Formats: sequence, C-alpha cells, structure tokens
Amino acid sequence: MSSMHYKNSALSLEKSFRNFVARPSFPCVGAKSAVAKHQVEFFHGRDITSAWNDIPLLQALQKFARNYRRNRALFSSFVAIFKTPLSMSESAFEAALWDRVQSLHDKESWQRMPYDRTVSSDPASDDFGLSIGGSAFFIVGLHPRASRKARRFTCPTLVFNLHDQFEQLRADGRYEPMRAKIIERDCDWSGSVNPMLARHGSVSEARQYSGRAVNEDWVCPFKPRGSSDNGSLVL
Repeated sequence: MSSMHYKNSALSLEKSFRNFVARPSFPCVGAKSAVAKHQVEFFHGRDITSAWNDIPLLQALQKFARNYRRNRALFSSFVAIFKTPLSMSESAFEAALWDRVQSLHDKESWQRMPYDRTVSSDPASDDFGLSIGGSAFFIVGLHPRASRKARRFTCPTLVFNLHDQFEQLRADGRYEPMRAKIIERDCDWSGSVNPMLARHGSVSEARQYSGRAVNEDWVCPFKPRGSSDNGSLVL
C-alpha cells in the first residue's frame, strides 16, 4: 500500500468514526462533545490481534497523557482504529483487547513507569483502572459484531478515556446528569438498558471494556506487573 493510499484510508476511517458518533441517535454525549470540539486523537493500527503496532501505540498514548496533564481539556479522547480483522465474535474481540492491554502494560513495566496512584492495578478490584503514561484510562471497545449498537463500528477500535475527566465532571456536578442521559439514550436506541453499566468504585470497570455481557464468574485475564494495588512501583 502506498503512503498516499494509506493516508487516504486512515482519513476515511477517521471520518467514519466521527460520523458514527455524530449521528443523532448515538447515546454517548461525552463522545459527541469530543468530536464536536475536535479533541479526538487518532491512531491507526494494522491488526488488533497482533503486537505489530504496540510500541508506537504505547508511545502515542504516553504522549497523549502528558499533553492532557498540561491543559486538562475536558472531553478529550484517544481512538485506536485497527484495519483488521473485520469479523470477530465478541469473545474473540475481548481476547484481542486484553492481549493489547497486557502488552502495553508489560512494556510500561519494563520502562519502570509508575502506575497511577488514583486507581488499582488489580483487575478484580472495584477501583481498577488501566494506567498508561502515569494516567488512568477507561477503555471502550468497538467492533462490527458488537451486540450493543453503540459499540458496533466498522473496524475493531479501542477508545481510551482518561479517568481525570470523570473526576472533573463529578467535581462540578455534571457526571450523574450526563450518565443518566447516556443511559436513557442508549436504552432508546438499543431497546434495553446496557447490563454492564456500573459506576467506578461499585464493580471493576474491566468488565465493561469489551462491551460483551459477562456473568459474575467472569475473570479478567489482565495480570499486573511491577506495581502494587495502590499504584506504587514494586522494585
């Protein structure tokens, strides 16, 4: 693929993502704000089941986290779009998502990057969050065969949202009204309430990342390396 063709393909996927979020029925008003404010940073990967792009993806996320800490711009998102595979079961997508998460985390461990102290590195903890570049992220997984309409995008995609933004919204009283609005809109669009929705601190957010409905016996495959549950580096 020529560099020009690749660029055009990437721009086309970015436009598709913006259109997907901007459609009137799309429930997440936070994502709509990020797109409207032009505060979405894109990364393009080859294959979500492969480690091929993990190092540049990690570097881009670390830079995104550093830049956010400078200005704390509300409604900023990092979107990693992978070109393939275009047909995955929900279980296969979930496995690929956690493979990428584990790889990113392992590489940060090798770099001796401290874990964000505001979250736990234990995926079974109610306070779990994924730390990259010293900042906690919440992941929203999208793919063509997702059961929820709001998760059903053309390509396998990982949306990284910073925990600090949720804390900003809580601090100014906007979090609960926004959450209620998203739940209502999602129910209207999909015909039912998303069974996996939960507030941070009430159950591990790891259960929500892939979008697949999991039962109480589900065990997250993520294995924390080199950091304790409170985020301090273990030497």
